[in-house]
Amino acid sequence: MEKIIWNEDVYKRQTLDQLSVRYGRSRNWIRERLSHIPQGEQDHVPQPIIAIADVTFFKRDFGVCVIRAPHMKQNLYFQEVQTESVDAYRQGKIDLEKRGYIIQAIVLDGKPGVRQLFFDIPIQMCHFHQKQIITRYLTNNPKLAAGIELKRIMTTLCQTNERDFTSAINNWHQKWSSFLKERTIDPLTGRWFYTHKRLRSAYRSLKINLPYLFTYQKYMELNIPNTTNSLDGCFAYLKELTRVHRGINKRLKRKIIQEILAKTDPVFRH
Repeated sequence: MEKIIWNEDVYKRQTLDQLSVRYGRSRNWIRERLSHIPQGEQDHVPQPIIAIADVTFFKRDFGVCVIRAPHMKQNLYFQEVQTESVDAYRQGKIDLEKRGYIIQAIVLDGKPGVRQLFFDIPIQMCHFHQKQIITRYLTNNPKLAAGIELKRIMTTLCQTNERDFTSAINNWHQKWSSFLKERTIDPLTGRWFYTHKRLRSAYRSLKINLPYLFTYQKYMELNIPNTTNSLDGCFAYLKELTRVHRGINKRLKRKIIQEILAKTDPVFRH
């Protein structure tokens, strides 16, 4: 009975109210049955892997750090975190290595400091996250001609190669170099600042991440993804699930999240 209720709650997205009506029991009775379900153990088969690592948050101080093997369609490591720290990724790397996994390459979102943990293997910067960074600086509809051109270059990221993309970025910078150096003086303090700070930040992000944007093309034999989409699909499903189950307590919510993350062949789209 408890296992049936658990499956209906987690995989059929039945709320406590719906289960209460279905079984003619109180919400507390349903919650008690769910709490009795033991946490399943995850099976590990040590092997070489391509990894995707990222952190997502359900609340400001409640998130999970996950390392996923996309070709296995399995999350091999997940741990609750309060902040997205370098140490969270370090603990994941240590855990997987202790279990016998060999990380051959990894896809990251550009979190400062994390790349240093994987300095000895190929690192791919997620294209989706790079586009998000540029959009955050330039918006979806930049007004400046320089911003419009840079956004246009970004649309080619997934279809181009390192040589052509680097050439396009360098040509853009050469064309707009003087524009990017324009300064504005604060009339109150007399101090100056760069007029187009956000445009400069967008360009700086690309220059810093450029060495990692086309790693997947340099190691074709490893079949490295160029995005963290496989893991993002898992995160999206988890967040949808937690929205459905708003009435459950934090302990039960953790249990549901762990259940989904531990699945070898999850129900979400890869």
